[in-house]
Amino acid sequence: MDTKKPGVVSYDQVGDEYLQNRKLRKSAGWILLWALGVGAVISGDYFGWNFGLKYGFWSLAIATVLMAAMYICMVFTIAELSAALPHAGGFFSFTRNAFGPTGGFICGLTDTIEYVITPAVIVVGIGGYVNKLVFGDSPPPVGVTFLWWFLFYAVFVAINIRGVELTLKIGLVITGIAAAVLVLFYVSAISTGAFSWDKLHNIPVAETAANSWLPPGVWGIFAALPAAMWFYLAIEQLPLAAEEAHDAVNDMPKALIWGMLTLLVLSLCTLVLNTGVGGGAAEMAVSDAPLADGFLAVFGTGTASWLLILISLTGLVASFHGIIYAYGRVLFALSRAGYFPRWMSLTSKNHTPYVAIILGAFIGFACAVMIDFMGDNSLVGKSLLSMAVFGAVISYAMVMLSFIKLRIARPNMPRPYRSPLGISGAVVGLVLSLIALLATFADEAARPGVWGVAIFVFVGIVYFFVYSRHHLVAQAPEEEDALIAQAEHELSH
Repeated sequence: MDTKKPGVVSYDQVGDEYLQNRKLRKSAGWILLWALGVGAVISGDYFGWNFGLKYGFWSLAIATVLMAAMYICMVFTIAELSAALPHAGGFFSFTRNAFGPTGGFICGLTDTIEYVITPAVIVVGIGGYVNKLVFGDSPPPVGVTFLWWFLFYAVFVAINIRGVELTLKIGLVITGIAAAVLVLFYVSAISTGAFSWDKLHNIPVAETAANSWLPPGVWGIFAALPAAMWFYLAIEQLPLAAEEAHDAVNDMPKALIWGMLTLLVLSLCTLVLNTGVGGGAAEMAVSDAPLADGFLAVFGTGTASWLLILISLTGLVASFHGIIYAYGRVLFALSRAGYFPRWMSLTSKNHTPYVAIILGAFIGFACAVMIDFMGDNSLVGKSLLSMAVFGAVISYAMVMLSFIKLRIARPNMPRPYRSPLGISGAVVGLVLSLIALLATFADEAARPGVWGVAIFVFVGIVYFFVYSRHHLVAQAPEEEDALIAQAEHELSH
């Protein structure tokens, strides 16, 4: 097998059959992409955000504004990059072009952690909603929660393997229902009088607290950042669909920007209205199913509430479904390029990366079960959330740096869409992402999981330097694009 060696990596030359066995199919316009992006995130309005309420409502509110600013900066940044580099690798592709194979691998690895762990967080939330439906306030029998997790993974892995057209169309329907459920809750909370401003501030305040609005002080805002991110986390997965979009250059920026606007409106309404019903912030801060508790507070117990809670599952399912798609694509892209073992990128007759989808499900399910066995099961969701956020914010920082580097080093690179925020927006996003990275260590109970992810990243980097850097695939689209750009740069100098 012919091998070429630019720098610290070696490239294997593969035949046409290699890429033929790793083909994706174009199936999405901008509306399906919008649904994929919003659907991947919308579970954040159903579960996860409420963990930040323990630091006080205003702490979480300010943290949400800061994280919204970070995501706005990032969305414009990746809108430009995805139109310029429309490959299935997404962030991995962007950082590969800016910082070479090592930078691309590190970003791709942290992306993988985010997208494999995030469905595990969501399936824990799904289990909480199903248990509330079936058992009410009684604890479920031993092992039943694991059964819910397994069944949901099995069903949606099967759908994602069946075909991308089915995946995207189901995603559109589920996302539409999930958004409608949220709007119904907002209208009901206000129109029935169930909402009260006073309930936003009923978290007990220690006598030693200097400020009743921000009981833990500025620290509370800092500690609430990971929970606030849950309102928006995973909108950045959209560039992973670039090779399956009909017109990625035009549709990807449009879907990203409209998706972000949708999420901003939903996050504001959820934060205020879901906190201000029932037992207020004190109850919602510890709820496994805050929207379900919100519906019970608005409508009381009975058939109507039961049906609404059942329908509310669509929000969690939409994100679960969408992020299974995402981890399948990021594992596929890194494997196709040789960074991960190549067998992971094999595609089925329906052109879906079935090996990657099954493998990611197995790892996510195992992480949820392992954390449940190791400690208090009430900490499973919080621990997994912090682990997912830790991987995400590292990739965010790297992609902001990539944007800055490519703007400076490759000013003539074709950019069909240009971020109106430019380098300044990327710098703001970079600073906020680094602050959010530090905040993942704020919750002492979730800290072991974060350190576990950090160790996994270190092991992954060792694997890259010992093995995979010697077996990259030059013909993979992300690599081919970067190698051509590198050659052109060398010729011009």
